[in-house]
Amino acid sequence: MTMASYQTYSALEAAELRVREAGEWLKLEDGLIETIVRPRRIIEVAIPFRRDDGTRDQLIGWRVHHNTTRGPAKGGIRYHHEVNRDEVVALAIGMSLKTAIANLPLGGAKGGICFDPKKYSQSEIERITRRYVSEISSFLGPDKDVPAPDVGTNAQVMAWVMDQYSTGVGHATPGVVTGKPIELGGSLGRESATGRGVVEAAALMLAKQGTTLQGKRIAIQGYGQVGSWAARLAAARGALIVGLSDVGGTIHDANGLDLTKIDQAFRDGTRSVADCGVGEVVARAKRICRSLRPPLRHRDALRPR
Repeated sequence: MTMASYQTYSALEAAELRVREAGEWLKLEDGLIETIVRPRRIIEVAIPFRRDDGTRDQLIGWRVHHNTTRGPAKGGIRYHHEVNRDEVVALAIGMSLKTAIANLPLGGAKGGICFDPKKYSQSEIERITRRYVSEISSFLGPDKDVPAPDVGTNAQVMAWVMDQYSTGVGHATPGVVTGKPIELGGSLGRESATGRGVVEAAALMLAKQGTTLQGKRIAIQGYGQVGSWAARLAAARGALIVGLSDVGGTIHDANGLDLTKIDQAFRDGTRSVADCGVGEVVARAKRICRSLRPPLRHRDALRPR
C-alpha cells in the first residue's frame, strides 16, 4: 500500500493498519498483532478550572499508555483545539514504534488537552496544566510514564507538570518529565533537538544523493520551536533559507532571509514572520490569533497557583 492510500483513513486507522501490515509481513500470530495494536489504557479526564475573569470553564484531556512492555511509557503532551481521543491513541502507537526502533527501554504514550492555548493567558494555562496533572498523576512517574513537550507545550509547561507531580508525592521528582528548563534538571540541547533532527535527516538524505546542504534553497513552514532551530542549523551548514511562513503570513527572499534580524524581531515582541520587516511579504493572514504571552522566567516557573 502506498502512502497516498493512507490518506483515506483517519490518523488512528492508518496507524493501526500500518502495525497490522507489519505484523503480517513478520508472520506474527493474529492474537499478538491485536495485542500490539490495542493501547494498554486510555485515560480521559475532565479538567475544570477558573478563568481569569472568575468564570468557571471545563476542558477534556487524555493520556494514553499504548505499550509498556519495554519499559515506562514515553510521549509528549499536546495542547491543541483539534486534538481528540483517537489522535492521541494514534500518536501513542507511533511513540511505541519509535522507542522500539531506537531500541530504547521505553514504551509509548501520548497526552493531550482539547483547547487553543493561544486564546488563554499564562495563568489560565498553568491552572489547566496543574489540574490535568492532578487527574492523571497516579499513572505518571519515572518508572511508569514520562511526559514531554509537544505541540502547544514547552519547557514552562513541563516545569508545571514536574512541580504538580512532585507536590503530590512529597518530594522533587525531576525524572517525571523531560523537556523541562535547564534550571530544573533539563537536558542541554533539548530545546534544539527536534529541529536538529530535521536538519540531520535532510543532510543524510542529501548525502545519499552525493551532495550536501551547502547552497541549497530551503523554505520552512512554521517558525516556532522546531522550524526556527531547523532554519538556524540549516543556515549554519550553508543553506539559504529563502522562505518562511507561520499563522501570520509568508515571507521570501531569493538571496536568503536574515534570520538574526527575524529572531531579534521576535524577541522585541513581533508575533509573525510577516511583521519582522525582513524579506518580501508574499502572503498575510486575514486574522492572527493572539499568541501566548512571553514565557515566564524559570525562576517563576514554580510559583504557587
